[in-house]
This record gives sequence, structure tokens and C-alpha cells, in this order.
Amino acid sequence: MDKFVITGGNRLSGEVTISGAKNAAVAILPAVILSDDVCRIENIPNITDVNTMAHILQEMGAGVRFINNTTLEIDPRTVGTYVAPYELVRQMRASYYLLGALLGRYHHAVVGMPGGCNFGVRPIDQHLKGFVSLGATYSLDGGMVDVVADELVGSHVYMDVVTVGATMNIMLAAVKAKGLTVIENAAKEPHIVDLANFLNSMGADIRGAGTDVIKIRGVQHLHGTTYSIIPDQIEAGTYMVAAAATSGDVLVKNVIPKHLESITAKLEEMGVQIEEYDDSVRVCRSGGLNKCNVKTMPHPGFPTDMQPQIAVLLSIAKGTSIITEGVWDNRFRYVEELRRMGAQVSVDGRMAVVEGVDHLVAAPVKAMDLRGGAAMVIAALCAQGTTQIEDIKYIERGYDHIVEKLCSLGADIRRVSVPEASAVLVG
Repeated sequence: MDKFVITGGNRLSGEVTISGAKNAAVAILPAVILSDDVCRIENIPNITDVNTMAHILQEMGAGVRFINNTTLEIDPRTVGTYVAPYELVRQMRASYYLLGALLGRYHHAVVGMPGGCNFGVRPIDQHLKGFVSLGATYSLDGGMVDVVADELVGSHVYMDVVTVGATMNIMLAAVKAKGLTVIENAAKEPHIVDLANFLNSMGADIRGAGTDVIKIRGVQHLHGTTYSIIPDQIEAGTYMVAAAATSGDVLVKNVIPKHLESITAKLEEMGVQIEEYDDSVRVCRSGGLNKCNVKTMPHPGFPTDMQPQIAVLLSIAKGTSIITEGVWDNRFRYVEELRRMGAQVSVDGRMAVVEGVDHLVAAPVKAMDLRGGAAMVIAALCAQGTTQIEDIKYIERGYDHIVEKLCSLGADIRRVSVPEASAVLVG
């Protein structure tokens, strides 16, 4: 069992380079299945979710080769099945993108129900509704989703709720469908735009990504391409909050500042100084932190994936702040761990009331999910004493070389392996 051991109190300073976006990479890799030739994907983050997706494609017959740490070459021509390996699929939520990609290529997809972080019911009904609109039928059997179509025909799809995953999955299925597909009430996140740009670089005809109406005119063939993934907005936001929490001064490099506007606005409201450049932001804090209220919303609102991290910052701000979770039902599972460190947070449904304290104190805690784990890291960095964080596998699903990056900023963080406790036989 591996843990992070973090001694708090060090002020973060220096430069950190942000990796490629996890949420774009896990959709773009399965999208390669739709290509008639080799694709080279650059700026790939070195995280377990990406490695799992690469392994899934390999198991399905694709040629997968790492050119270097951040560049992956995939040859989809040797994929010989529309069935995704169950044991690998269940390890990650984003495996559902294989449904849209396989349906688009083979008109048939069999994929296990996805795994990943657990914070409430995350149904795939909107995905399936979109596939049905394109002419598919589906069945659910033994934890497997089986979607099949004689042919895919463009259609009008209205999303009952704004959902990133379904928007992207319907895009994948529709790029080779006959005619025009219109997705209304589509999600607008940066990684949706990135997926559209990737597909367009292969010859797709997608317009309107980044707005709430996306139009996809089907094409017969998609060719190989070389494409560089956008920087990770949430990784950038996490380091911005970490700098603020430790009264630091950090230049966060390889970012798109426009993607960070909602995060920047809240940090500035709390009294943090932000300087924006073409592809970097400088974050520094010298005084105290002001309270503020945060409501998570679909893009361009404040991202739900930054909610646990901003909660840590609010827990050491002056006064009472309110966090309203506008996306997921059960995103406050990390709060109990944060309370162990002295935070005063009370949760009622989708709302949390945070009473600022003078400082946090070290305690043994767990990463409850990916972003909750990132919050524990930030809490440990600014706490008094040495904190041990367990279940770091969640954190490594989405943060590339987090220990090395934090160490380069002056953090006292180590990854340690602890032998699993052996069973004791009682005679």
C-alpha cells in the first residue's frame, strides 16, 4: 500500500508545468478507433486513467506505442472486436466513450458498466437516448451495455440535462452517421471543444462545439492525424489553489488562461493576486483570505472538479463561506477527512457551510476520490505537522507526477510504500 507523507508549512514557490487534460485524453484515445489510419497524440498526461485506456485499446488489438513520455501513437486498423475487456473497463468512468467510438466504427459496441470515482448516481441514460436517436437499440445484461444499429442516421438530440459525457459520446457515434446530427443543450467544457477539434483534424465535420448547439455532418472516412491535447484546466486550478493555501508565489505554465477564468475570479475574490500571461498564470498570496460563496455549475461556471480544492482554501479563510454543489449529488464525501484536520464544515445535501479556522493540523486521512484526494494534498501542504494520505491511487488517476511537481515548488512530500498488514491467525 502506497501513501503520501506530507509535512506542511512550506511556502510553495517557483514554476510548475501543467500536463495534458485528463478529461480530453480519455475521450480522444478511444476516438482513434474511428480513424482509418495511425494517429499520434501529443501532450498526453502520464496518469493511470490514460494508461488504462491505452491498455484497453491494446487488448482490443490496436497497435499502441509510446514515442516518449507525452506522445502516444495508436494504429486502430488492427482492432478486431467491438467488445471491450470488462476487467479493464470497470477501472475507469471514461471507458463509456468506447460505446460511441465502437458504435461509430462497427455499428455495434459491448462495454461493461463504467467504474471510477463514486460520488452519487451517474447514469448513462442520456448517452443511450442519443444512440437511440441515431438509430441504435440497446440492452443491459450482466453489467454489460450492448448497443447495436443496422445503420446510424443523423438526428436531432435534445439533452434533458447538461452532461459532458453524453455530449462527447453522441459526437463520437455521429461523426460517421448519415446526414446531420444536431445536439441541443450540449455541454460546453473545453475538453468537448478539444475532442471536436481532434475529430475535425481527422476529417470530421463538427461545428458549434463550445456552444449549447453542436452540429455534426456525417462523413464516410476519417484519416490519421497528429494532435496535441489541451492543458489540464483542473490540474492548473489545483496548483493555483495550492499556491494560495501556502501563501506561495507560483508561475503555473502551459495553461489557457481563458479556461481558468471562473477559478481565477474566486481566488481574486478571496484576496489572492493573479497575473495572466499568454500561456501561464502567476498566483501569489501575501495577506489573509476572505470568505466567499461558491456554486459549481457546468462550464463556464465554477467547475465541480475544483469544489473540494476550493473548500480547503475556504476552511482557512476568515468568516463563513457557503459552497453549493450544482452538478453531483454526493461530492462532499471528502469533508469528513477534512474535519479530521480541524476544518469546521457542515454539510446539508448539496450545500456545505464552511467556518474558517486559523490553521489546519496534520492527521491520517484518505483520498475518497480523485479531486477529494487532491484536496487532502492541499490541506496537508498548509497544515501544521506531518499528514499521511492513504488510497493515493485515486489521486494518480488524474495528476501527472504530482510528487515531483510539488517537490520542485518546495513542498515536503514523499511517496512511501507500506507493507500490507498480514492476516493474524487466531488458534
